[in-house]
Amino acid sequence: MSVDVAEQLGGASSASPVRAGLAVPASQELRPPLDVRWLGRMNFADALQLQENIVAQKRNDPNVADTILLLEHDPVYTIGRTPDQTSLRGASHLPHPFFQINRGGQATYHGPGQLMGYPIIDLRNYDQDLHKYLRWIEGLLVEFLGEFEIKAQRREGLTGVWVQERKIASIGVGVRHWITMHGFALNVCGDLSPFDQITPCGISNVAMTSIETETRRSVSVIEVAAAFEKLVARKIPELRVPPAP
Repeated sequence: MSVDVAEQLGGASSASPVRAGLAVPASQELRPPLDVRWLGRMNFADALQLQENIVAQKRNDPNVADTILLLEHDPVYTIGRTPDQTSLRGASHLPHPFFQINRGGQATYHGPGQLMGYPIIDLRNYDQDLHKYLRWIEGLLVEFLGEFEIKAQRREGLTGVWVQERKIASIGVGVRHWITMHGFALNVCGDLSPFDQITPCGISNVAMTSIETETRRSVSVIEVAAAFEKLVARKIPELRVPPAP
């Protein structure tokens, strides 16, 4: 069962006005609403199946809302559909389950203490521009980390979000019939040592970091998810295309 993050924390959901269908500008009134869901802790296979179900629903019915799933995973390693799997360093030694999935990119780790964000968005409503979509996710995370007084940035030629030379968020997306799935993994707190078993995102000697490490204060995934929900509800219009004259 999904719940709004702010509701679970005892407050009103910032995304609820979007769902409630309040008045919006004319350029947006024909767009499906945005449904942001907090799912708590979920194993990877179940989350993948949920994404696939929503993608199928959106493909069959354009009125199904664009959705962003926010959750944590049980420990798991994933890699995109690439013939080069050297970033796994051979999968037999991995201490947690491994999945090859329909996203771009090399190996990464997901687990407790990491906020997973899976936007399921119909890019036919957003100019069918995958590059713009990826940059939107990066910009969203950079702005969001600024709320924690973390000076994050993009790095030329590399997908993801960085704090100087340290990687704090990974991005890998898949697209079916212009409907997105997968998304981003933001390191919030907890143990980062499982990354040591792989070459994260195929980048040798990369150092991983987290919000907790950078701010030196305790922070929970649900707290971060609640703050992220507020921001994404405001920023989704940046993907929208102005109406034709």
